Formats: sequence, C-alpha cells, structure tokens
Amino acid sequence: MNAPDRLLARPHRPGQSAPAPGLHTLPLGGSRDSYLFVPGGATPQPAGLAPLVLLLHGAGGHAHDGLRLLLHLADHAGLILLAPASRDATWDIIAGRGYGPDLALLDAALDHVFDRCAVDPSRLAIGGFSDGASYALSVGLNNGDLFTHVLAFSPGFAGPGTRCGRPAIFVSHGTRDTVLPIDPCSRSIVAQLEARGYPLRYREFDGGHMIPPDVAQDALDWLMKERR
Repeated sequence: MNAPDRLLARPHRPGQSAPAPGLHTLPLGGSRDSYLFVPGGATPQPAGLAPLVLLLHGAGGHAHDGLRLLLHLADHAGLILLAPASRDATWDIIAGRGYGPDLALLDAALDHVFDRCAVDPSRLAIGGFSDGASYALSVGLNNGDLFTHVLAFSPGFAGPGTRCGRPAIFVSHGTRDTVLPIDPCSRSIVAQLEARGYPLRYREFDGGHMIPPDVAQDALDWLMKERR
C-alpha cells in the first residue's frame, strides 16, 4: 500500500499528443481551475526534455497567482509550469486534514503532464509561495526520489512525513514579513535543513510577504544550473 504522503506519478515517454505552447486549463475536476503552461520559445534541452516546476499557490490564492510572475521567465528558459488549485482555500495538511485530496490532485496533475510532455527527470521541481511553500517543502521532502529541487518562497513550516531522497532546496524570505515572520519560519527551517545535510541556497531580502522579481529570477537561474 502506498504511504499517504507519497506520490505515484513518474516521468515516462508521453503516450498522447503534446499540448500547443501557451496556457491551458487542466481537466482535473474541483471547483477551481488548475493550469499548465507550455513554453513556446523554448531553449533547447538535452534529448528534447523540458524541466518542470509544480507550482503551488498561497492560502486563499488561485493557481494563476504564481504564474503571473514566472510566465515570461519560464518561456525564455523552456520551462513547463504546472499550477494546480487546492480543493479548499489552502492545502490539506495546512488545514489539518492530513495528506488527502490535494496530494491526489498533485498526482493526477503530474500524470496528465507526463502523459503529454517529455519532462527532464533531472530538473523536476516543486515550489510555492507562503502556504504553498510550506506544502511544497512537505511534499518535496517526502518525495525527493521524484523531485530533484524544491523552491520555497516565504514558507511557514515543513510538514510531517517520511523523508525520502535528497532534493536541492531554494528558500527565500523577507526580513520584514509580518504574515510569516522570518525567525520562527525560514530561519528555523533552514537551520533544520542544514543540520540534515540538504543541498541548500537561502536568500533573505529586505521586504515583506512577497516574491520580488529578482528573487524569482535567482531561483530560476539556480534551478537551471543546479542539476541533480
């Protein structure tokens, strides 16, 4: 039986036609839309494979929130973005329900993309902002045999589960964040990750609860250079 914190989807040779470049709404059910962005002016990748980021929104947000900042960067880098929407206002473990419908949604979203896109298994990332960053850390650390990289923008915590694999991790946080203060959140998380030996890049910036454009660019540059 699969553990409740584990994802089953894995990259494989696509069996269906690739979607056209651009932004697509995914047929994943639920009351809110999930999205897939396929780059157009893609930078050629080895063996025709494209890196992918599974991008998770913050509490009360929508799947398209993070896409606004990253679409141009992703298109230039030839990066696929997959942005599912949580079933409720935030992700299941953060709402105290344990890993359940939202983790199943991530599995379904990944299966949908793997069936249609040739994804580079050496650059397969999960990332998010705020509650989405907390969920990305939680799921990424528990599925480090699938995800090679984790991007956590202003996370609050890393949730429970059985850690698997050793993904590289990018964490950023504003020193003036009043929503998720930096000391009990990212500084504590980073100290724990460093103690456990995870490959880590940590960036603090002078600002609040946000992702500055230069931080997003830094994270993307790190992802494209840091092959696992």
